[in-house]
Amino acid sequence: MKKQNKIVIIPKQIVTANAEMEIYRDKALVISNGVIEQFVSKTEVGNITDAEIFRFDNFTLIPGFVQTHVHLCQTMFRGLADDLELLDWLQQKIFVFENQHNFDSLKASAKLGLYEFQKGGTTTILDMGTLRFQEAVFDEIINSKQRGFSGKCMIDENTLLPSFKESFDSEIRNTIKLAETYHNSNKGRIKYGFAPRFVLSCSEKLLIDTFDMLNDFEGSLYHTHSAENLNEIDAVRELRGKENIEYFDSIGVLSENTVLAHCVHVNDKEIEQLVQSQTRVAHCPSSNLKLGSGIADIPRFLDENISVSLGADGAPCNNNLSMFTEMRLAALIQKPIYGPTSMDAETVFRLATIEGAKALHLEDQVGSLEIGKKADLVLLDLEQPSNCLIDDNKNIYSDIVYASRVDSVREVMIDGDWVVKNSESCVYDGEEIVRDAKAELTKLLKRIGA
Repeated sequence: MKKQNKIVIIPKQIVTANAEMEIYRDKALVISNGVIEQFVSKTEVGNITDAEIFRFDNFTLIPGFVQTHVHLCQTMFRGLADDLELLDWLQQKIFVFENQHNFDSLKASAKLGLYEFQKGGTTTILDMGTLRFQEAVFDEIINSKQRGFSGKCMIDENTLLPSFKESFDSEIRNTIKLAETYHNSNKGRIKYGFAPRFVLSCSEKLLIDTFDMLNDFEGSLYHTHSAENLNEIDAVRELRGKENIEYFDSIGVLSENTVLAHCVHVNDKEIEQLVQSQTRVAHCPSSNLKLGSGIADIPRFLDENISVSLGADGAPCNNNLSMFTEMRLAALIQKPIYGPTSMDAETVFRLATIEGAKALHLEDQVGSLEIGKKADLVLLDLEQPSNCLIDDNKNIYSDIVYASRVDSVREVMIDGDWVVKNSESCVYDGEEIVRDAKAELTKLLKRIGA
């Protein structure tokens, strides 16, 4: 659907996620050229001329969700790597599958993931790609109109699957070329996330030299996995002589531009290193539970003012890409440990929106509904039988975090463009992308010999 110069959205209520966590019940949102221009009283909408007006009297307007750790390259492997712990999951399944991606299969996997993210209200992602054909992922992110970071997965050492790696020189050369091509592309909507896979698949020189690339690409990020699994940590200790985050600190790759996925098993020294470096933590509760990795100490991280945001990780370790699932689990899994008042719904909603934007240094653009920010937004139907019957500001976050699901999402806009209308994608034909993904997966499994 073509973007109009000026759009007015009249919802039932607006959940802003601004600093005051304001909720507006008597206002409409005015968008001009993809940017939030103003809030006006619903009674004043008639005074606005030359605008396309959308009435959603029963829908709740919220900011688009921001997911800070995902793998589009893995979407087509959903259900093919169940009931394994991390290193076995990688060695027996995921590295084997990713090693057989070609351009077409990777593009089909990315389409499938982006379709699911947008239908579920996720408008910004931090994606880690795979070893080869990363341009397929970038091209599809641009085609989908999604906002986000992505980057080629970098692996120059791999004892788990020796054939799934490239030389150091090749990794550096190809990564720089991709960053030069895609960083700040699509009118700044796409940015580069430098993505060394994790300590066990990267030489120390690769980890350090990749971090140094941030200096040449302003606004880029350093995105890797850390301290996810006890066996992984034992292997890192044996290889590098330090705990996972301690090792990252020793080689100078922790910073406010570093996003570490997981951080499930960390010691007091590592927590202090996260604090001092202002490193961001991407919390993936579903993945951590499904792989049996553990429960990250998110309440402590928040008490220490460590940046925490949420991500679904990959479809084979989840097995869905819904922010609603991640929000609900992020809240519930802490309550048996810290008590029922910990990780309240409002806090978790912030992790899914404005705190995600802050983690990616995009808080001046997205993550909340405020004047001057991009029109990345979602309209939810909270009038379903499964939702709360009491309609007030106190219950709205509970309703979103604990009771809502992907099918609560009715409309989604990115940068002033509708990407979902009436719960249907404006970008993709769902039946077609599933059919294509099945065909490409069949070919990929034949390449493996499975």
